[in-house]
Amino acid sequence: MDRQKLCIVIADGEHARFVVPAPKRAFHTRKSVDSETAHRKSSDLGSDRPPRTMESATGIGHPIEPKHDLHDLAKEKFARRVAREVNDTFAQGGFEGLVLVAPPETANEIQDSLDAAAAVRLVGVLRKDLVKVPDHELAPHLEEWALRD
Repeated sequence: MDRQKLCIVIADGEHARFVVPAPKRAFHTRKSVDSETAHRKSSDLGSDRPPRTMESATGIGHPIEPKHDLHDLAKEKFARRVAREVNDTFAQGGFEGLVLVAPPETANEIQDSLDAAAAVRLVGVLRKDLVKVPDHELAPHLEEWALRD
């Protein structure tokens, strides 16, 4: 596979970058995607106070534990959005090979949400958070896939 047709998606629960190999062991970010909920407090995502239920015998209220953490749900939604971006990029002929770099939960969610056509182009998964690593420092992490000659 031509390394110029490799797409590397580096993501976490709130940010994603679409990175491509460049000459001289370098990388270049082609596109960035950020979650609408990045850096928001739980209270901004919805009620962070659990609902209450009343005990019929005593009239004392007890909190009901929420079933899902709102931040976790937002991260899952963002991972599915990143997968849609990957699917669209592939459909437009944007890559021949795909490397996914993300923490385990995010990587799993993105991978599970890929279309079959894009999923078969997956050549590697690195379950690590590299979102804050600048392009010029990615080579040691990605040489297995991107720097082979």
